[in-house]
Amino acid sequence: MRLAVLLSVWLGTSGFVHSADPTAVEDPAPPKVAGTADNTTPPAPKPYARVKTNKAAKPLSKQARTHSWTGFLGPTHNGVSTETHLLKTWPKTGPAKVWELAAGDGYASPAIRHPFLVYPHRVGNDVVVECLHAETGQKFWEHKFATAYRDRLGYSSGPRSTPVIEGNRVHIYTAEGFLICLELATGRKIWQRSLSTEFQVPQDFFGAVGTPLLVGDRLVINIGKVGGPCVAAFHTLSGKLLWVSGKKWGPSYASPRLVKIHGKTRVLVFAGGESRPSTGGLMLIDPSNGKLELEFPWRSKKYESVNASCPLVVGGNRIFVSASYQTGSALLEVGKDLSSHKVVWQMPDAEHNTEPNQLGLHWSTPLIKDGYLYGFDGRNEPDASLVCVDLKVGRVVWREEPEWEQTVTVQGVEQTLTLSPLRGSFLQADGQALVLGELGQLMWMDLSPKGYKITQRSSLFLARESWCPPVISRGLLYISQNMRDPVTRTTARLICYDLRRP
Repeated sequence: MRLAVLLSVWLGTSGFVHSADPTAVEDPAPPKVAGTADNTTPPAPKPYARVKTNKAAKPLSKQARTHSWTGFLGPTHNGVSTETHLLKTWPKTGPAKVWELAAGDGYASPAIRHPFLVYPHRVGNDVVVECLHAETGQKFWEHKFATAYRDRLGYSSGPRSTPVIEGNRVHIYTAEGFLICLELATGRKIWQRSLSTEFQVPQDFFGAVGTPLLVGDRLVINIGKVGGPCVAAFHTLSGKLLWVSGKKWGPSYASPRLVKIHGKTRVLVFAGGESRPSTGGLMLIDPSNGKLELEFPWRSKKYESVNASCPLVVGGNRIFVSASYQTGSALLEVGKDLSSHKVVWQMPDAEHNTEPNQLGLHWSTPLIKDGYLYGFDGRNEPDASLVCVDLKVGRVVWREEPEWEQTVTVQGVEQTLTLSPLRGSFLQADGQALVLGELGQLMWMDLSPKGYKITQRSSLFLARESWCPPVISRGLLYISQNMRDPVTRTTARLICYDLRRP
């Protein structure tokens, strides 16, 4: 079985905003703001019927270095955790569970700023934003609103985007394109916008997916209106439109990323979703004013395709992009003017291609370490492989398909399964790679140009669509089980595990 650059902007009452386009752009629907987020005293957390508590987490070691996890891919924006003193060995069943939330539909990861954990999911016809105590699972508050979203291709119809925490605010972006600002301590709504309606963005293949990027006092979002704007920035306090950028490309499934290119802070947007003809590519944007400095077309010509894997910066002036669906990978070198570039190398993906040098990342974010890239190549589950690529020359150093056997009992019948990470997710932490396999296998890996070594592995569950990257904060690991496990019959859960070392 293989399956704050705090940036001053004019926010006048006219509703006009600064734009990279010399023509002023009018905010289509400035939201009403219900006061400020000045109540920092949360309600007392209470036991929650949807949360099952297990074993209390160990005390946090004084030797441990920790961080909050306030948005997609963590504090470094690239899936690299700076946490230390993490548990590297555990029983066969996996690290100890602390608590688990019976979840609804969705593919969102939680955002955490101790003691608050914010997690949106869909229960019935409502999106429920839960705020739980990150360590105990007790409930502070919930914010609930109705949803009519239905996934066109039959996947989950719940939220996809990770919440974004900023001070005493948390921003939620839903599959229907609602952008909502809540007071973190209490869950009180401060403002709300319907970006899909306001900017006339039709529902894409899988709805609105990319997590907004916090840059100082603004949220940058790849809204993807046909004919522009492609990207927009909204003020975190007022929700007002600050600038727009780009007219060519639609919304992708990769989240915008904050990077430094030649020492300058910039935003990378890898745009491109449903369109005829299929178009998309990389955008380099100045977050202070929305100026579009560089465009690099990179997108499959196939209609049923999207750009989904987040781009990464290599060595301060090079950008790596990758896509599947008969596309592949490329490394760009950006000039000091930030508007010129050259292609260092390109590689095709494996679809309809027999070359040995192939790389096409579907949706996961690769790891970059010491000049080498490690990623899960492959569009589909059966053709996935773990690869190491020399970034200097664009050459696959090694390609492996990790496999192992696991015996399970289903309805009284014992079966032996051959399992694999398939299109897994990486989190680099404490000197190793923490990998979550697509079916729920958790493992520590050592990765080098010489190969890979699995130093610890456990099957947390056997459930497909385990596509949310692992989240770590204060020595606790949070894993999303998005589908039903046919072996244990457990349904969707958000599970907190203890990775604290004494």
